[in-house]
Amino acid sequence: MAGRSLDGELLAHASWEAECLKKKVISIAILVIVIGLIGYRVVQHMNQKTLTAEEAAKVNELAPAFTLQSLDGQSLAVGGERDKPLFLNFWASWCGPCEEEAPDLVNLYKKYQGKFDLYAVNVTPGDKMDNIKKFVDTYQYPFPVLLDKEGKNADAYSVIAIPTSFLIDRHGVIREVIHVLSAKELDKKLAKLIAES
Repeated sequence: MAGRSLDGELLAHASWEAECLKKKVISIAILVIVIGLIGYRVVQHMNQKTLTAEEAAKVNELAPAFTLQSLDGQSLAVGGERDKPLFLNFWASWCGPCEEEAPDLVNLYKKYQGKFDLYAVNVTPGDKMDNIKKFVDTYQYPFPVLLDKEGKNADAYSVIAIPTSFLIDRHGVIREVIHVLSAKELDKKLAKLIAES
């Protein structure tokens, strides 16, 4: 009799331990899911960040003028009157969102070729020339890549995160400041700028 009672107690205890373990596993799983969802929302918010006061102040202002050398040795100027609007994109080869938007930039350039200029300004102080060239080759950039070797031009545009792009009209006025956007939204904004020019 005592053996059955002991077996019953052991079985009840084992069952209780199994139930406790099951509750712990479920609690940990719920905690991991909640942390994952919070992390996802934080990253999503960071990718869709709003403009800073400095960036917002640039809209409807003249674009800061500069001349930079491109990867192929040309000197290209930004600022002032132009034949067509300019899409000015600040990027770096180590930037994940820059990689995500690279195919969209190439597609937009091809779609509206001849109707706007696109300059990709590499924020070079934090980048290596080999990585820049590899990035450009990987995504087959058909537009000029300018080298902001000291980051002064990114500073002049109040760029605090990359990618950051500026839509500049033919008169040299900044019409939009863009961070990460879907290809569809980017197309819509660019089409509007081209239509207004």
